[in-house]
Amino acid sequence: MNAPQRSKSIQSTNVMVEQAYHRPVAQQHTEIVERKGLGHPDTICDTIHEQISIALCHAYQHLFGRVLHHNIDKGLLVAGISEPRIGGGRLLEPMRLVIGDRATNLYRGTTIDVDEIVLDTVRRWCRDNLRFVEFDRHLVVQNELRHGSLQLSDIFERVTIGANDTSAAVGYAPLTETEQMVLEAEKFLNSSDFKQQFPESGEDVKVMGCRRDRELELTVAMAFVDRHIPNERFYFDRKMEIRSCLENHLTPKMRAMDRIAIAVNTLDDPERGPAGMYLTVLGTSAEGADCGQVGRGNRANGLIALNRPSGNEAAAGKNPTSHVGKIYSLLTHRIAEDIHQRVPGLSEVYVWLCSRIGSPIDQPMMASVQVTMDTNTSVREIAAPAREIVEEHLRGITDFSARLAQGNMAVC
Repeated sequence: MNAPQRSKSIQSTNVMVEQAYHRPVAQQHTEIVERKGLGHPDTICDTIHEQISIALCHAYQHLFGRVLHHNIDKGLLVAGISEPRIGGGRLLEPMRLVIGDRATNLYRGTTIDVDEIVLDTVRRWCRDNLRFVEFDRHLVVQNELRHGSLQLSDIFERVTIGANDTSAAVGYAPLTETEQMVLEAEKFLNSSDFKQQFPESGEDVKVMGCRRDRELELTVAMAFVDRHIPNERFYFDRKMEIRSCLENHLTPKMRAMDRIAIAVNTLDDPERGPAGMYLTVLGTSAEGADCGQVGRGNRANGLIALNRPSGNEAAAGKNPTSHVGKIYSLLTHRIAEDIHQRVPGLSEVYVWLCSRIGSPIDQPMMASVQVTMDTNTSVREIAAPAREIVEEHLRGITDFSARLAQGNMAVC
């Protein structure tokens, strides 16, 4: 066995650039990628908590011209109790959304109605994204947000806002074909055109992709809405039509793949009647089967990619101006994409950022770039431009945070 090769690195004051010797993920024999769709309980938690943070940012900026201390990244969606039936069932007990952590509700003598902001945000999100969930009937909101600690709140009174945590994140580029296919599959299945064609398909869609060399298997879990299912035969016929529709959509997008095999709702058993069918009343398993939690779903780029390094921060709901767990989780992916696009000769790019609490967010404790390169490229050729791109993004971090506060970037 050959002795392991030592990484070659070029280091400046703040940014280290090094060559990696692992095989790029797209060239590895196996790859596993998952995406939890719009109506998955974990994604519901992530997206609602993120929207509450954005709504608070808008309110704070309107009232005070600045974003105040808040972190809306602790939450739980408690599953209800449902009784799905062919032709239409009922919800016996509503879902409960518990929203927790901290939000400034009083600033310089002015009260911020956090409760109303929370309720209005959840109501609008459900209306816009879950076709069968009626806010007043199907969901109970338990708002447990409390005022923040004095020390963390004081960060926002300082001339330079520092990181409110010692935290690290990693991003990468480009996406592999497997990652792109998994992402495209869920987005297609939850698109408005698809829902018009297949109204019985719920928003709770999960896609798991497993690649073996040049063959990709996609396992899709999709909640069917019982009121649109007149009989068992219709369910199984439509399931096959959905599989064929997805296959026809994805096959022309193959580049390096030789074959895509798709399976839908593999727990189904035609011999077990309604118990052998994935039926729901509201189109989400949160109505009676699965709870959800902030941070258990997709990473900041919308995927759960098991062949990639990953941080443990929940980006959704965190403060976009000071919480590096959010800012760095998204920024590392943007930096990696930029380096891959602008620096020739790179197969893969990974970017790590690590903060120190209290230090300016544009001055990370560590910034590191790791690349796999084409055979004719050396680390010395790419180190300087890669380092400059990292520093360019760090110089623009205030504008990047402002875009986050406006809700211009998806976090899951």
